[in-house]
Amino acid sequence: MLLGNADKQRYNDFVAACEYGNFLQTWEWGELKSRTGWQPYRIAIEEGGRINATVQILKRPVPGLGRCLFYSPRGPLHDLSRPRVFELLVEQVNALATEHGAMAYKIDPAIPGDNSEYVRMLRDCGFSPAPTSDESFGGIQPRYVMQVDVTPPEDEILARFKNKWRYNVRLAQRKGIAISSGCPREEVAVFYRLLLETAERDGFMVRAESYFYDIYDLLISAGLGGLFLARLEDEPIAGAISFTVGKRAWYVYGASSNKHRNKMPNHLMQWEMMRWAKARGCEIYDMRGVVHQDNKASPLYGLNRFKEGFAARHVEYLGEWDLIYSPAWYRLLNIAEPAVRKLRLFLAGLKK
Repeated sequence: MLLGNADKQRYNDFVAACEYGNFLQTWEWGELKSRTGWQPYRIAIEEGGRINATVQILKRPVPGLGRCLFYSPRGPLHDLSRPRVFELLVEQVNALATEHGAMAYKIDPAIPGDNSEYVRMLRDCGFSPAPTSDESFGGIQPRYVMQVDVTPPEDEILARFKNKWRYNVRLAQRKGIAISSGCPREEVAVFYRLLLETAERDGFMVRAESYFYDIYDLLISAGLGGLFLARLEDEPIAGAISFTVGKRAWYVYGASSNKHRNKMPNHLMQWEMMRWAKARGCEIYDMRGVVHQDNKASPLYGLNRFKEGFAARHVEYLGEWDLIYSPAWYRLLNIAEPAVRKLRLFLAGLKK
C-alpha cells in the first residue's frame, strides 16, 4: 500500500527499529530530495495493522523521454528471514513502475556483501547486479564504509584508537579547540563557508547553500541529526553534519579551514561526534565511504587510513542491484548517466 502524510510517524518508527534502517529511508530524506527534482513514494506491507516492510522510492524523470527512474537508497527494509514479504514489496513496486513508466529500479540495501541468501532472494525477484565502477566508493551510496562500535564505555572506545589518533585528540584539546554540537540554524552559513574552502582545496563540487538549510530544516530540526562546529577561540575552523536513526549514526558531511590544521580539529571532531552518537543511544558510528580495503593504490585510500585510526572496521555491502523494465533504455542510460550526474552536480553548485 502507498502511504500518505498521516503515516509518517509509524513509517519512521519502523525505519528506526529495523536492523538495517538508514537515514536515507526516512520520510524527511524523501522530502529533502523532493526539493532537488526527485519525487518520493513510500510503500508498506502490513499484517494485522502493523507495518512489517517498507521502502521509500525516489522517482527521477528522464527529460525528453516521458520515462523515469526509480531508486531506493539503502532500501528496502524488512525482516530478512521472510523472503515472501520482500516479494510482496517488489510486486507493489513493479505495479507503481508500470504506472509511471519506469525504465529501471535501483536499490543498494545496507546488507553485508557475504549474505548469499539475500542475493538469492534478489535474483529470484528479477534483480541483477548493476554495472560497477572502480572509481570513488563503489556506487551512488558507498559500497565500502568504516564503522566504529560505540557501545563500550568512552574510555575504552578512546583506548582502541591508534596511539597517534589519541594523541591528536588530546593535542586539539590542549590547543583550546572547542566542539559545539546542536549548532543553531544561522550557523549553517558558517559551515557552508568552511565547506567551500574544503572543496576548493580538495577539488570537488558542492551543492548549493540552500540544500544545507533544507537539511537543517527537514532533518536536524526533526531530531535526526546535528550540526557541529570546531572553534579556536572565536574562529570556526572545522564543521560536520551527522545523522542518527535508531541505533546508528552516520558522519555525512565534513569541512575544515586551511588554517590551524596542525592543531588536529578533525580528530577531536570525530571523537566528539562519537560521544554525541553514544549519548543518543547509538551503537554504531558509521564514518561512511572508503575504497575497498585492498585498493591501496587509490588516491582515496588515505580516507581508509584516517578512519582506521579510530578503530573503525571495514564493511562491504552488496552494492547496487537493478530491476530492469526497459533493457534498451537501461543500456543507453548506463552509458549517459555518469556525464548526466556530473552535470547535475555542476548545476546544483551554480544555484547559490
